[in-house]
Amino acid sequence: MKKYLGIDLGGTKIAVGLVNEDFEIVQKASCPTGMPCSREDIEGKIANLCFEVCEKSNIKTTDVEWAGIGAPGSVNTETGVVAFAANLNIENWQLTSSLEKLLNCKVYAENDANAAAYGEYVAGALRDTKYSLAITLGTGVGSGIIINGKLFTGYNASGAELGHMVIVKDGLPCMCGRKGCFEKYASSRALAEMTATAMQENKDNIMWSIAENDIENVNAKTAFDAMRMGDELATQIINTFIEYVACGITNVINIFQPEIICIGGGVSKEGELLLGPIRKHIDKEDYARGLDKRTKIVTAQLMNDAGIIGAALLGRQHT
Repeated sequence: MKKYLGIDLGGTKIAVGLVNEDFEIVQKASCPTGMPCSREDIEGKIANLCFEVCEKSNIKTTDVEWAGIGAPGSVNTETGVVAFAANLNIENWQLTSSLEKLLNCKVYAENDANAAAYGEYVAGALRDTKYSLAITLGTGVGSGIIINGKLFTGYNASGAELGHMVIVKDGLPCMCGRKGCFEKYASSRALAEMTATAMQENKDNIMWSIAENDIENVNAKTAFDAMRMGDELATQIINTFIEYVACGITNVINIFQPEIICIGGGVSKEGELLLGPIRKHIDKEDYARGLDKRTKIVTAQLMNDAGIIGAALLGRQHT
């Protein structure tokens, strides 16, 4: 059975998996990215993880069909060069050529959010679709677009950055340089920040107890947990958050009208508590609301494994 290496490179963690033809991860290893560090240090950590998972499976890196890597930033899929990765503070990184020398196998590269979307397309919630999207509500808002079975990346490999679509004119400043971006209102980080601000303005709520009276303990689950316990302020926070998420997703639906949008990231674990209200907002505002064919909103299936599986199978985009 053929095997592939999938590498998920993030700003805080590097994860590597050995994936088989059935899209199963048969071995996995990870380590902290350890930023700040040099590109050579990152390459070394990636190589060591690849050697580790191969050794555990009694094979060598030369035995795999290819390796694929999902990396943050603008990734040229043809040249394998990362033009710019803000989270890694790296520019003009000759990523695939460097890894090919270390691993002695063919390496393909793609933006990390695109790789995760491709994983969901090949083996998860987007399987058997022609037009679909994956949106990850994480530290930012990651996204990947599938059109006719291929990742859409634009003519300069920087497309599908839906997290930097403005939904609030002159809103909160974003690291991309714009104001009011989708990810400043709809990411898990945005929800945590929204929760902390509301808690500091109003001390009489259950969320303080959940956070053990320490604002540093507030995260994206805090308001959801408090809402389940009947907290009024938490309910207001979640309703506002859902309105922002639904606004951005409705924009995306009106542009692409995909068959399915799958929602990933830690917040997606709230399931129907999150997706049910989002669908209600979309039903009122989707331009195609009068048609029989409507976009389905579902939870991502592969979750944290999507990036590894998608990266491992990137060679399919080129062969």
